[in-house]
Amino acid sequence: MGKRIYIAGTLDTKSAELAYARDAIRAMGEQAVIVDLSTQPHGHAADISAAVVAAYHPGGAKAVFTGDRGTAIAAMTEAFARFLPARDDIAGVLGLGGSGGTALIAPAMRALPVGTPKLIVSTVASGNVAGYVGPTDIAMMYSVTDIAGLNRISRLVIANAAHAVAGMVRSAAMIAPSAEDKPPIGLTMFGVTTPCVNQTVAQLSGAFECLVFHATGTGGQSLEKLVDSGLITAAIDATTTELCDLLMGGIFPCTEDRLGAFARTGVPYVGSCGALDMVNFGPLDTVPPRYSGRLFYQHNPQVTLMRTTPEENARMGAWLGERLNRCQGPVRFLIPEGGVSLLDLPGQPFHDPAADAALFAALERTLKPTSRCKLLRLPYAINDAAFADALVAQMHEALAEA
Repeated sequence: MGKRIYIAGTLDTKSAELAYARDAIRAMGEQAVIVDLSTQPHGHAADISAAVVAAYHPGGAKAVFTGDRGTAIAAMTEAFARFLPARDDIAGVLGLGGSGGTALIAPAMRALPVGTPKLIVSTVASGNVAGYVGPTDIAMMYSVTDIAGLNRISRLVIANAAHAVAGMVRSAAMIAPSAEDKPPIGLTMFGVTTPCVNQTVAQLSGAFECLVFHATGTGGQSLEKLVDSGLITAAIDATTTELCDLLMGGIFPCTEDRLGAFARTGVPYVGSCGALDMVNFGPLDTVPPRYSGRLFYQHNPQVTLMRTTPEENARMGAWLGERLNRCQGPVRFLIPEGGVSLLDLPGQPFHDPAADAALFAALERTLKPTSRCKLLRLPYAINDAAFADALVAQMHEALAEA
């Protein structure tokens, strides 16, 4: 059996729409199957039944079909998120749903590798969809009318979505990796670490395809999603600033899974303390009252930066060290003793040697060096040319160990 396009939704409420999408895809010459995510009994036939999906829940199907709508949907969401990545015949995925259906389908799509075609026709697609899309490449199409039966509008929208997914699947062969492609390396960057990353890219771009991620929460997640998807050869994570916002409540946080992809995969990792001197908030009047009296810097009218304290930096150093200890692949973490950002230099507003020292000391206390995991102190600021040279040298060394 060849690859198939999976069409996901709840047959108990959307049988006509799901069948219409399946037939539209089949008319394009592609194989398509309906995956039922219903949690209530019904009389509609599915190519893959809800019971098959529910069996992927850790507690089995009985944990899904509880009779309580809330717990049943939550359990089906978990089951589908386990079911979909386990399939080896997926050409693409099309989901149809309202707000509940979208929340049910999206986590499973996020678990698929970047590059696998995935599209959701949703009643909530014209609003803030960050919670559904996350760090991956889900396409969202607004349904215009509710997904509550076929009509002249819903047929147009669903047909367009079906044809779009079929087109993505057909084009996959045309955009497959070429033998001439350079190995991809991921790098993290913020405005205050841009000189560092630009100098690093300049040295690596001849031999590598450099993919730069803006460290605004989603950027780090996107980098690690590509690592988990096997699409990144190595990473220079120079800018770990998203950790500040996670621990101190800023607006650009990473998740608790930061660095998790490197622990899971063993992909070579070179990191640093880029912009760990700042927490990001919105306009000054949105900063939480508990931070009254702290040192702030207005980056622009929409972003206010807060200088981290020695105590906060010690927390971050310990957090990073613990996560790096979990990595089994080659790891190099470079400490820029001269400053962690453009604002952390002598004469600049966030220059605070005591705060930096607390960060560095916590890293040294927590990180357990091995033959494959090394912590290096360098007498440079992060944006110095010599520091970029060191990042590149350590990346080559880490790749040689992989």
